[in-house]
Order: sequence, then C-alpha cells, then structure tokens
Amino acid sequence: MSLPLEGIRVLDLSRYLPGPFCTQILADFGAEVIKVEDPRGGDLGRTLTPCIEGESARFPTVNRNKKSITLDLKQSSGKDIFRKLVTNADVVVDQFRPGVMKKMGLDYDALKTVNKGIIYCAITGYGCTGPLKDAAGHDLNYLSLAGVTGLTGVYKGRPAMSGAQIADIAGGTLYSVIAILLALASREKTGEGQFCDVAMLDCSISLLAYTLGEWAGWGRLPEMGNDVLTGGYACYNVYETKDGKHVSLGAVEDKFWAQFCQKLDRAEYVKPQWNPDLQADIQSDIREIMLTKTRDEWVEFFANDDICFTPVLTMEEMCNHPQVAARDMILKLANFKGSGREIPLTGVPIKLSGTPGAAKLEFPALGQDTEAILRKIGYSDQQVAEFRQKGII
Repeated sequence: MSLPLEGIRVLDLSRYLPGPFCTQILADFGAEVIKVEDPRGGDLGRTLTPCIEGESARFPTVNRNKKSITLDLKQSSGKDIFRKLVTNADVVVDQFRPGVMKKMGLDYDALKTVNKGIIYCAITGYGCTGPLKDAAGHDLNYLSLAGVTGLTGVYKGRPAMSGAQIADIAGGTLYSVIAILLALASREKTGEGQFCDVAMLDCSISLLAYTLGEWAGWGRLPEMGNDVLTGGYACYNVYETKDGKHVSLGAVEDKFWAQFCQKLDRAEYVKPQWNPDLQADIQSDIREIMLTKTRDEWVEFFANDDICFTPVLTMEEMCNHPQVAARDMILKLANFKGSGREIPLTGVPIKLSGTPGAAKLEFPALGQDTEAILRKIGYSDQQVAEFRQKGII
C-alpha cells in the first residue's frame, strides 16, 4: 500500500525534539527523511541523558525510520554536497537560530536558486523577525512569554510547569508538519516552494484561542486555577482519593453534572453548577467525599455512568491501558542496544483509513547512509574516500 508522502525527500538538520519529531511524523507517512548531522557527534539528542549503553533513551522516540549522513557544513565542499542534495530534495527542516544558515550561504534564498521547488521550514523559538529573534529559549520560556505558564497551577499558588513539552511539540513539531503539508499542497498548484517560518512562541499563543475569548467575554483577565477550565469550578476538576491517587471530572455539560451529583446524593448542587459564589463550598464537600474511596473504587463506582470521569494515570498505567493498546499508541522497543531494557515509543496518532502511517522501528546510526547517499547523487568512491579523509563527512 502506497503511503501519502512516498516520493517526498526531506533533509533534516534539526536536533533534540521539535524538528526530529516533525520529520518522524513525515517518515511514518512515507517521506524519505535524511538526517544531515555534524561528523563530530551528530544530533545532540543522541547523547542527551538519560542514556542506555551510551545512547540517549530519548533519541529513538523521535527518530525512527530515517537515514543519516554526516556532513560538515562549515567546509566549502560540505556546502557543495548539501546544495547537490537539495537539488533532489523537497523539504529542508532546520532548527538553528535565525541567520545561522544564511552565514553559511545555505538559507532559503540561496537554496531556492538551485531548486525553486524546495520547501524550507525553519523552526525557531521566537521567529525570524522581531526583537527576540536572536534570543535563546526553551519550552518553558516560550510558554511563559505566551501567557500559558502564568495560567497553569493551583489557585493562589505558584505557576506550574507542564509534564509535556507543549511549546516544543504542539508548537514546534505539529505546526511544522502543518506548514510543510500546506507548502507541498501549494507547490502542486504553483510549482514553487516557499519558506515556512514556524516560531514556538507564536504557536503557543495560538493555543490560547478559547482563553482569549474568555478574557473578552468576562471583561477580566483569566485567573490561574480559578476559572472554568483551570480548577475554579467543581464540575471540571481533579480530586484526590483515599489512596493518595487522583481522579478527574470533566462534567461541563448540565446532564453530566446532574448525573454525577445525583449519584453522590448531592442533588442540591445541580442548579448552582455555574454559581461562582458557591464553588468553594461545593468543591470542599466533594473533596471530602472523594477521600472516602480509593481511585479504582471510584472508577468502578462510576463505571456505568457516562459523565466524563476518569482516573489520573501514571505513565506506566497509561502504557498498559486497554484503550491505548486498542489504538496501538504505545510501541515497545525491546532490548535497546543489547541492554535488556525496553523503551516505550508513541505510535502513529493520525489514523488514515486508506493510507495509514507505518511506524517502522528502525533507527539510524550516525552517518550510516553517508556513502550510499553520496554515490546515489553522483559522487565516486574516490571522492567519497577523500571527503572522509578531510573530515567533510
């Protein structure tokens, strides 16, 4: 069965998480992804702790089904090789700060002269324009400037950090995939590529679409831990249970909240569901009730009630949940590097009926495809040997 991105060649210069995860998604749907790595160690994500047998346990989580070549882009011959690769490529993904590729003469304006159809996706923290374009940053910084961190946490507490890299993945990874697919669709019509400027700050701000609407509607700034979807209301909250674990209730709809209250013999709470003045008292009572049973006992208690009630799971519990198994969302990489250790990997989250993605558990060693790829684009064995001798590859 043909995959939707078969025939698309991607040159991936990115590292760590946002870019590699983006290109892994493209690879799962058939794209040929070639990691272009520095000969002096490659993608820094290869050695990011924690490591198993000298290799990062994080690296295979975002780098399956790719090829790898080593190439020193600081040497003129390395730049020439890269330009030659671009002539037969469709997409370039880079995660450097703005201006880095331009200094090397390998930015979009330079590359489109050798391939007018090239799509160049630059993933940066703050974008290629604006006063912060050259600033360093990480997930926490982008979320903080976007206003997300300031809205995350318990009421009157300190801002909390997310357990997942929201700006990196929802911002960098997913928006980059969207940008690349949009540019590919546009190229079908025009025959020309384009530059995709994906800033993790921009994308994090876009995640606040509903929250911005709430601010306008209420006429006041949203308050951390004290609004409808952040812990201020009893019907949408997290509750501790007798065993120190937690359950979550998302009974926003009237019918779900009514059913929940009636099951707890608290019918008097149905009507004041949205009364802000009574939320503290209602929450306090429900918290006391939730402490009378263990998490799993509450799950069983509400098992036949369709009220948006779920346990708060650990990562291990999530990996073994029947719904997760039914959707093939956790894959197991057994005996990693001969260590006897197993690495859980995310499955393909996008389910297509006609051309489903394929998560091939194959991971490139640093530079393993260098010689084969260079020969394929016309370099002789002697030239390849010279490149290696000079440290170009």
